[in-house]
Amino acid sequence: MTDETKNNGPDAAEHENTAEAVASAFDDIDAAEADLAEPDPIAELQAENAELRDRFVRLAADMDNLRRRTERELKDAKVYGVTNFARDMLGVSDNLRRALDAVPEDMRAGADAGLTTLLEGVEMTERSMLSTLERHGVKKIEPEGEKFDPNFHQAMFEVPNPAVPNNTVVQVVQAGYTIGERVLRPAMVGVAKGGPKADVADDKA
Repeated sequence: MTDETKNNGPDAAEHENTAEAVASAFDDIDAAEADLAEPDPIAELQAENAELRDRFVRLAADMDNLRRRTERELKDAKVYGVTNFARDMLGVSDNLRRALDAVPEDMRAGADAGLTTLLEGVEMTERSMLSTLERHGVKKIEPEGEKFDPNFHQAMFEVPNPAVPNNTVVQVVQAGYTIGERVLRPAMVGVAKGGPKADVADDKA
């Protein structure tokens, strides 16, 4: 058999087919690697969409918290913005009350028209001031006869009084006031000492 027969015979054809198959396989591998190397645009869009959605949810939550905090701050500013001014005005009201209390009842009974008019004017001014403060959320604490509460009352002294339960407010030295849900000024009070203990129901209340 000649070399030409070997090159052109069945073995040569089989060899050529094998070479083509191997080359095709390598081409397929290269194509697959190229596909793996190239980014998937759909997957990228999905990932980007998920990230944007997460950012949007976080931003919406932050905005909602900001809105609630702003509403709360505005409400507090409306209710408590006059706190310092109201506290100062209570000092003026206290002075008006001291001026009225300084005039004995017998002097009032025998007062001339000028003094009577003056006293009535001071009383009217005091009522008007307290009424104005009340319109702005300032309310007077009425503790007399109630159980002593350190959140609203400040004990100045104790009064022996067995007729009422122990720690009952029996005297108000200086009126207390609240503004909104806060204590603007605690009431200065005298409390009973030595009386019977308060009822269990009262303690729980």
